Parts: sequence; C-alpha cells; structure tokens
Amino acid sequence: MKFNYPGLTDQEVERSRAQHGSNAVAAQKVETFWDKLLDNLRDPIIVILIVALAITVLLTFLGYAKWYESVGIAFAVVIATVVATWSEYSNEQSFQRLLEEASLIQVKVFRNGHLTEIPINDLVVGDHILLQPGDTVPTDGVVIAGHAEVDEAALTGESEPVKKHQLPAGTNDETAPEGHRLWRAGLLIDGECVMRATAVGDRTRYGQTMKELLSAEDRLSPLQHKLTVLGGHIATFGYVGATFIFVAFMFNTIFLQGGGLEGYWVQPSGAIVKDVVTAAILAIIVIVVAVPEGLPMMIAMVLAINMKKLLSEKVLVRKLLGIETAGSLNLLFTDKTGTLTQGKLAVSAFLSGDGERFESLEAIPQALRDTVGFALRNNTSAVIDASDPSAPKLVGADRTEQALLRFVTPYLAQEGAEVVDHIPFNSSRKFSATQVKAEQELTLVKGAPEVVFRNCTHRLDGEGKVHELSDLAPLQAAMDELSARAMRLLAVAVTATPIDPETNALPESLTLVGVFGMRDELRPTSYPSVKVAKQAGIQVVMITGDAKETAQAIAKDVGLLEDDPQAIVMTSSELAALSDEEVKRILPHLAVVARAFPTDKSRLVKLAKALNLVVGMTGDGVNDAPAVKNADVGFAMGSGTEMTKEAGDIVILDDNFSSLTKAVLYGRTLFKSIRKFLVFQLTVNISAILVVFLGQFFGFDLPLTMTQLLWLNIIMDTLAGLAFAGEAALERYMREPPIRRDAPLINADMWSSILINGGLIAALSILFLTSDLTRDWFDGGHAAGTPEAEAKFLTAFFAFFVFIQVFNTFNARTQGLNLAEHLLDNRLFSIIIPSIMAIQVFFITFGGEILRTVGLSPDEWIKVLALAILIVPADLIRKAVRNRLFGNPVRLG
Repeated sequence: MKFNYPGLTDQEVERSRAQHGSNAVAAQKVETFWDKLLDNLRDPIIVILIVALAITVLLTFLGYAKWYESVGIAFAVVIATVVATWSEYSNEQSFQRLLEEASLIQVKVFRNGHLTEIPINDLVVGDHILLQPGDTVPTDGVVIAGHAEVDEAALTGESEPVKKHQLPAGTNDETAPEGHRLWRAGLLIDGECVMRATAVGDRTRYGQTMKELLSAEDRLSPLQHKLTVLGGHIATFGYVGATFIFVAFMFNTIFLQGGGLEGYWVQPSGAIVKDVVTAAILAIIVIVVAVPEGLPMMIAMVLAINMKKLLSEKVLVRKLLGIETAGSLNLLFTDKTGTLTQGKLAVSAFLSGDGERFESLEAIPQALRDTVGFALRNNTSAVIDASDPSAPKLVGADRTEQALLRFVTPYLAQEGAEVVDHIPFNSSRKFSATQVKAEQELTLVKGAPEVVFRNCTHRLDGEGKVHELSDLAPLQAAMDELSARAMRLLAVAVTATPIDPETNALPESLTLVGVFGMRDELRPTSYPSVKVAKQAGIQVVMITGDAKETAQAIAKDVGLLEDDPQAIVMTSSELAALSDEEVKRILPHLAVVARAFPTDKSRLVKLAKALNLVVGMTGDGVNDAPAVKNADVGFAMGSGTEMTKEAGDIVILDDNFSSLTKAVLYGRTLFKSIRKFLVFQLTVNISAILVVFLGQFFGFDLPLTMTQLLWLNIIMDTLAGLAFAGEAALERYMREPPIRRDAPLINADMWSSILINGGLIAALSILFLTSDLTRDWFDGGHAAGTPEAEAKFLTAFFAFFVFIQVFNTFNARTQGLNLAEHLLDNRLFSIIIPSIMAIQVFFITFGGEILRTVGLSPDEWIKVLALAILIVPADLIRKAVRNRLFGNPVRLG
C-alpha cells in the first residue's frame, strides 16, 4: 500500500468524540404531520371558517340549526387542511430519506492499525483519512501525505481545481496555509493523499454554513400575503353583509309584515325572540357563504396536482407554496457552473493553421483530423481504458486533458504508439512533449500558443500537406475571437526533431496542427430557457466565481446582456464598494457579478427583498445554501450538495434551467386557477347576499332558505373549487409580466366580472321572483297563491339560481371570448361540472322539506335552463366591450 498509518485506536476515538463531537452536521428540524397540520389551521381563511363552524355547531345544539348545516363547512376545513398537510408531509419524508441515504457515505480511514471504511458521521478529530480520485472530502483537515487536485466549486463557485500539497513537518495544523488544507464537500479529481481531520461536524466550514442556513428568516409567500389581505377583506365584507341582512330581515318583519313598531311589539315575546334568532342565524350563514372555504381546498388540490406534473418534468417540489412563489418571480439570481454551464471543460472550437474554424471533430477534414487524433491520443499522461469505445475511462487526466481526449473519443480505442521520451507539462515550461515511434518517429507537442508558436515554422492544411507558416495574422484574429468568448487556448504541433533529454527544451522546426478553444460549455437549453424567463418578465442575474472576462463572455452567449443597453457586469470588489442604496439603484440593470463570494449572494437577496421583489436563487454548492434558503424560492440543483437541497424549496433533478422555467409556468397556472375560482365564487357570494338582502323588500322572508344557502355553499364552493384545480398550463402565461408581491389578488378585470355578473344574477333573480310571467311558467298547474304553486315557484327559483352559477363557471375559467379554450385539457372540470348539474337535479327532485323543493317537469327544467344560460352571452358582451375599450388581457402573441 502506498500509504500506511496506524490511525486512532477505539479509545482515542471515544476521547476525541467526547472532546470535539462527531462529524454529524445539524440538520433542519423536520416538522411532524401534526406540526404541519397546526400551521395550516392558522391560515386566516381557515380560522374564519372554524369560527363560523363553531357558531353553527352551537346553534345546532341550541336547536336553532340542523346538524347538516355545519357539514359543508367541516368538510371543507378537513379536506383543505388534510390534503395540503399530507402532500407536503409525504414529499418532505421522501426528501428526508434521500438525505439519510446521503449520510451513509462510507469513508476510508486508518483505525487500529489498518485501513477500514466507516460512515461519514463517525469521523472524529485526529482521524487519518485516505482520499482518492472521485472521493468527496468528508470533513475539514490538512494533507499529511501525498498531493491532490481538488474541485472546490461546491464551496467557492470557482470552476478551476486547486492543488493541495503535503503539510511540511512541524507545521501546526491550525495555522497551515491554504495550499495544504482541505474543506468538507470538496471533490478530489486527481492525485491521492492522506488527510488528518482538524474539525468535524458543526465546527467545519460546511457546518458553519449550515448554522447560517438554519437561522435564515422566512417570510410569507406572495400567495400567503395576498390571501391574508383577501381574508381580512372577505371577513369585513361578510360582517357588513351579515349586519345589513339582519337589519333588512328585522325591517321586513317589523314594518313590511308587522305593521310597524306598535303592532309588532304587541306580539308574544316568544315570537319576537324567534324572529331575532332567525335573523341572527341568517346573518351567520351569510358570513359562512361570504367566506370561500373551497379556496384553501382548491389551492391544496392544485398544488398537489401540479406537484405530480412537475415531478414528471424532473422537478421535485419540497414545499408546495414554492410552486406558487416561483410563478411570481421578479428576480432570479443564478449560479453559472453546473446551472447555465455543463460544469466541465469541453472543446468548443478547433482552429487550423490558416485560422479556419471547426466546431466539431467530424467537421475537420479527414487528413487533418487523423493527425489531431493521433497527436492527442499519444501525447498524454493519462491511462486510457477503451474497453467501452463509446465511453472510454480516463485515469490521471486533468480537466484540460480530459476535455481534449473527449474531443477525439473515436481515436482513443486505437493502440497507443511506443513512447520513446516524454517532457511533462509544468507551469514554467507551459508545454508538454512526447516522442513516439510509429511508422516514423515523431515528437508531439501541446502547450500555450504563445510558447508553441515561437518554434513553429510550418503548418498543416486540411489535406495534411505541409505549408510554410508565414502569416499568423488570420490565426491570431480567430484566436482573439475565441478569447473574447472566454475560451482557454491550447496549441498542438508535431515535428521530426527528437526530444533533447539534457535540456527538455521545446523542439525546433514545429509544424502547427491547430489550436483548441476550450471552456465550460453552456447547456444546450440555457439560452432558450433564459430567453423564456426574460420574456416572462424575470430579471436573471448570474453570480459566479469566475473572472470578469469569462463571466461576461458566458453572459453574452446565454443572452443575459441582450435587450438592455445598460446591462451591468461587475466584480465582487466593485459590488462591495457600493452602499446598499447604490446597489438598490443599479439592481434593475445588474446582469453579472463575477469573482463573487457567498456573502455577495446573501446580500443581493436581502436587498432585492427589501425592494419588495419576489426573489429566486439557484445553486448547487455549499456556498449557495444560505442565499438559496433566504430567497423567496430556492432552486437547488439535483447534482448539488445535500445542504443546498435541504435549503431549497424546489429541487431541479436534472440540473436543467428549462426545468426551472417549467416550475415558473406551473406557478403561474396555479395563480390563474386561484383567480378563476375567486371570480366564480365571489360572484356566487355577492349575488346570494344581494338576493337575500333585497328579497326582504319584495315580500320574501327567505327567497333562499338557510339550508339552501349552505347547500349552495357546499356544491359551489367545494366541488366547483376542485373543477378549477386542473386547469392546463398554457405557454402564453410565460409571455405575461410577473404579478408583483404587493399586487392585489383581485384585479380590475376580475372586479368587473364579479360585480357586473354578481349584480346581473341578483337582478335576474329579483326579476324572476317578482315577475307574473315566471309565476305563470312555474305554478305546476295549481291555482295562483296556493301552497302547491308557491312550492313549485320557489323550487324553480332555487334551480335557476344554482344553474345560473353553474353556467357562470364557463365564463370564469377564461378571460377570453373562447369559452371552450383548452376545456377538455381540464379533466376535473369536464367531470365535476356535469356532476354538479346531475346532483342538483337529483336533490331538487328529492330534497323535500330539507331543501324546500318539489320535483319539476321536463318542460319546467328546459325553461329554468334557458333562463340560467343567459349569463353566458351577457358575460361575452362584457368581455367584448372590455376588449374594445381597455384591450384584451389575454396575450395570444
């Protein structure tokens, strides 16, 4: 074995654990099902419902209400809270299982004189840990043997690997320079070493970041904020409406039917008490009707439905309201490495000696391509296992060599040429050379262009012919273009001149094969996805640890600098020099922050939230976790660290920026569904309250009985709410601006629909109740004024009032004139609305004394439906007038 240490004994392990603790990191507190249920019960609308339910139950015990009058409210409360709680709890449990699996990582450690594997959480200070390529650094420590290249992008955002060397003997662990220290969550990409643990668990940098993560503040989501405001307004409306109903009922009883105060007060006191209690019950029921208790249940259902849809799109929603918040995003801070880019170096272009550019290996002419493949295949220190030619394994290759070798994958299966001599690459030489013996002896060279070009006298053309290299200007111009795109350039040349083992100098008379341009390439979906986000009104800001020039080039390619001539690209130091107020002023034009530190991300999120923006943050590394947690919605990448996933509201399983835009789309769909339901439900509420209120002045004590109002509440609030839960996610939603956090939940167009249709339904209802024509239509052949005729008439009115609301669902589900738009895409709507109609026909026919109904004939049903459907053309006229005067709010382009 290359390394061998006795390591700690069991007794030393116990002493170290007692003194310094274990390597387990404090995790976020996982809420129980009951904790989550209690939180959901604190929703303002649910609180109002519970109060209304308690009053209704009390009245039932006192004999002033029937038991079934509270069933609808209780059903809505239970379904709304339990569905939301169970969806979120089951998702959280699945996520916790993923985290527990991650904590079972095995670490190679020297203990009791031999090498063994133990769980990562069992490490203690003083442990000697063996690290090999592909291993994640399990805790903080120092290198005591060997050397390594470590990818610390998860910690710092830097895409370049960092070299770590053995700590000199006698150096104190605590004061060891950065070049000898390893930090938890780093990834070994090359080399082999033994580290000594100097800190574990919460005392590591990783652990300290987790503490910051756990202390991050939460605030209400945009939807919760809007619902809180709406809940207060609805409660006020209900109380005011209830007061007016109480006064109207007593006014009708005393003055219109009782002959005035003098005649009314001479009645027995029991009759007066009965009237007061009836008025009070009616007022309470009006409050119940005014509160859309189906809204929380509809939100819970639409969140759960969309969560399943998003999972099929590779998006795991950990917190259900994260979907809705994503739909309201104004500003998205995104990491570069692994999010917009692929997270690995790749060849993006090849330049021949005359400056001609090729984007792929296949595009290079065959003769030149063969030379390129041979030169790279044989001038490498990597061990190539090509047993699987389509996916060869590369051992010992750094990031640059891996990129070059992946570019010539078809040539890796070839047998390597016999190596005669080799000059390894180092930072002072800036080139490597390998002398090989094949059909002829050749020396293969690759290195920095400025170094290789010094000895280049010739170049190869596309046919493999040699030409004098007399003019470098075309090639230099092409290289400058690649440099402007932040590419790393590397030249490849060949020569018949052998290596001089005495000097290891660059061989003379080189023939230039070409120049490679390499960079961490964009994901193919990044540009179109960023464009979609920008069309949706979301400002995208890239935050990266890369140099300013590299970041600017990536930002240009991904489209961040388009459409804004004032787009700002700045470094962390430039950002730090600005005050908070100055940052707020430039924030609308900020596009890139380069050389960024984790504190920059948290600061920007904080300042953006102070501007009342809805802020999102994507991330994959430990350094991203606090900002991801502090943002209104945090998007963690599926390949990222466990800490970042735990911090996020939404996990993008495939690391694809386009999946993030899907989350935004479904969030907007949720918001649209809520608005559609509110338009429908508040129209029901306003029309019902107006009918009950105005009916008192037209001689109707109870145009709609208390039981009918509660029944209306059950089917219109609960069932109709579910009908709006399955609305289709339309791409046009992504061409609309985001809804501001402080924007009202009900906008002007919604109010016009609610007030005009609610008022129209109330007017048609009063006309129905007072018209001699409708009394003639619905007397059932009985003499006018008889109880039988009155029962038929009031049954027809109840059926009319229910069905006019049912037909209004078609108006409410779209702002446009096409009522059939994507109708069949919402299977819930297609099932529930016909079901409501069938249930209503059944209960009117057999409702009897409970619903104050009698059966209607087919002819009477046709007349009821013909009157009820009038709301459809009436609303189409409203929409047409709106489009002419104020413009069409539906974005079709």
